[in-house]
Amino acid sequence: MIPISIIAILSYLIGSIPTSIIVARKARGIDIRHYGSGNAGGTNVIRVLGWKPGLFVIALDMAKGMVATMLVARLMEGPIPFSNATPFDDFTVVQIIAGCSAILGHVWTVFAGFKGGKGIATAGGMLIGIAPVEVAVSFGVFAIVFLITHYVSLGSLSAAVAFPLTMFFRENIFMVDVPGYGTLIFFSMGISLLIVYTHRTNIIRLLRGTENRIATFRLFRKKEERASHAG
Repeated sequence: MIPISIIAILSYLIGSIPTSIIVARKARGIDIRHYGSGNAGGTNVIRVLGWKPGLFVIALDMAKGMVATMLVARLMEGPIPFSNATPFDDFTVVQIIAGCSAILGHVWTVFAGFKGGKGIATAGGMLIGIAPVEVAVSFGVFAIVFLITHYVSLGSLSAAVAFPLTMFFRENIFMVDVPGYGTLIFFSMGISLLIVYTHRTNIIRLLRGTENRIATFRLFRKKEERASHAG
């Protein structure tokens, strides 16, 4: 039986893998922290290197959260070494601990001076296995806000707020029995607050009107170019 402390440490180390830094060095030979917004996350990779490497980094960051909750958490066998006061089964509690550790590793990575990304993608990977409906709604909110504003940060913040709100409305308005709601709603609020905290500089730039936008999809630009030539 692997102690829960080792599960947390392993998950933290997996979350700490600086995917954006590695991809940027392999693709362009640069330190992504010295370009764009200076953030070691997928959004900045999109901004500096383009959509393909950026989406690749985001997928890897999501995988870190999924590996922690779906694989590392399974390394622990037997009951958890403390009283489980939550309505979740013991394995789900271990998943939450592993997932949160991975998020902390991504945000404060030991491999890059404790300066990592914002934690959105890793949190998303963790939550897919715990609250898939809420994650799907939050992703939809992100996509709508991003396509309208072209601000990834605003889309991420909107998704973070939508996550606990979706859970609250499903349980209390639509009368859906969300398993472990009494515990999970506070957990989801904590995750959302952490994401808002990691985006605090983005919030300041949004309020000042100095936040960087991500360019429209190349497909949209081609349509605009064709329309311009036709006119």
